[in-house]
Amino acid sequence: MLGAHEQRSEVARLLSQISAEYEAAHRGLAGLAYGMSQHEFITARMENMGQLHTQLQSIVGDVAIAMIADCLNAVHS
Repeated sequence: MLGAHEQRSEVARLLSQISAEYEAAHRGLAGLAYGMSQHEFITARMENMGQLHTQLQSIVGDVAIAMIADCLNAVHS
């Protein structure tokens, strides 16, 4: 079981990783690859975000999705 400090660190790591996956998917929309390879790249990023969300939810519960929304809103601010 993680202590409070380790949980905060793990939450911060997961949110950072989710943000990085989101940014990569967003860049994939404007990338040089078109068609199926572009779709596969973006799909992989979104699937990774889903797995990270599941991990985050196991630590913080249902508030995980709100934390992700706040994190991604900050990316576009």
